[in-house]
Amino acid sequence: MSEPEPSTPRPRPSRWRRWRRWLLELALIALVLVGIQWWQTRGAPSGPAPALAGQLLDGSTMNLALERGRPVLVHFWAEWCPICRLEQGSIQSLSADYRVISVATTSGDAAEVRAYMVQEGLSFPTLVDEAGDVGRDWGVKGVPASFVIDADGQVAHVSVGYTTELGLRLRLWLAGR
Repeated sequence: MSEPEPSTPRPRPSRWRRWRRWLLELALIALVLVGIQWWQTRGAPSGPAPALAGQLLDGSTMNLALERGRPVLVHFWAEWCPICRLEQGSIQSLSADYRVISVATTSGDAAEVRAYMVQEGLSFPTLVDEAGDVGRDWGVKGVPASFVIDADGQVAHVSVGYTTELGLRLRLWLAGR
């Protein structure tokens, strides 16, 4: 019987190689996330914001065209959407500092949306889009979807999916400059 050959220890990769590998992996992850965001927003409007007008849940009327001079967040959400539930506290907080118009899409009639908002302790301005027509006009293919409209009425930023409060604040601040 022959004797087994002694195993030689494998050389450890240098720190530079490990860091380079981690950076490449992070870059790949970032590229995938950017690609997903691009795919989700590919049909979203750019340039002048689409028309948005109607009666809010509190009975007041709103018209996005009259909101010139300050940035506005137009936020599409649905009562049945778990990601929207995660984000609703951020939207509530933002509405204290910025103009927010939320659109409850395919979430029932005004009474159902109002009951949901009372139950959740939400008070941001909300337009009911019972059949999803407003969402379709805005190119919304999934919720939550957030549109930052700049002071000139132009679509400055679009995001679909969960967005942090800090990210939305930064986008609104940039849109107001």
